[in-house]
Amino acid sequence: MAKDVDLTSREWSDIVFEGRNKAFGAYVLRTESKPRHMKAFIYTVIGLVVIGIVAYSYLSVQAYIAEQAAITDQASQELVSFVDQTEEVPEEEIQEKIEMPEPEALPEEILNTVKVTELLIAKDEEVKKEDEIKTVDELKETETAFGSTDFDKGTDDRNVVREYKNEVIVEEKKPEPEQVFTAVEQMPQFPGGDVALMKYLNENINYPQVAMENGVQGRVIVQFVVTKNGTIGEVKIIRSVDRDLDKEAVRLCKSLPKFIPGKMNGQAVNVWYTLPITFKLQGIN
Repeated sequence: MAKDVDLTSREWSDIVFEGRNKAFGAYVLRTESKPRHMKAFIYTVIGLVVIGIVAYSYLSVQAYIAEQAAITDQASQELVSFVDQTEEVPEEEIQEKIEMPEPEALPEEILNTVKVTELLIAKDEEVKKEDEIKTVDELKETETAFGSTDFDKGTDDRNVVREYKNEVIVEEKKPEPEQVFTAVEQMPQFPGGDVALMKYLNENINYPQVAMENGVQGRVIVQFVVTKNGTIGEVKIIRSVDRDLDKEAVRLCKSLPKFIPGKMNGQAVNVWYTLPITFKLQGIN
């Protein structure tokens, strides 16, 4: 029977305190112990659950932060390692030669002329053949201009004639293209450094759909000019992987915001900047 007795029940408390002063504190404590213990148990369980959730969330956040930091460090190391190992490309191979076409001189057209002989009384033996007077009818039949000399090596078209005189063709001096350096005292820098640059590339890259479907991945090496005002100039591919990946790499470089320009002797100059862009599909080694 003892097994069926609930020592925390009010009936048991009445039996124990039968004939005694129930107003005594011990009776009250005994009758209220069960609900008090139940509340304590529930609060304890809730507290343990809350502590477990907080601890799990904290560990998850710390693991995510550590993972992102590891990815960023790896990307920075790859960038620094590549820049250190990249062979310096001779400047003459990088710069495009701009050949200025020679100004084309227009062919000089000279109007054919017929000498008009002045009337002068002279002896017959002193008259030269070319000084013979042409008749009026001969002059009417020709469209050739009249002048002080005969000239028949030009043209009879007066619309295209140019005055027969000495002309000096002055060639305008074309401005020389601005020099683009491959190495300067202070290289161009992306605002925020290499880590910010890698973050921008990761957030703005659009993996080509065709390359993704075909499982194409790899590292495209791009070279572009950071102008003296920080904008992106000419962009070209140094190492190609795939046409679609190359096209996306060029687009991504052209979308870059302004750099801090490179400097030589304290002056901002145009500088070539080499950047590797890695295309990698998840789940493919």
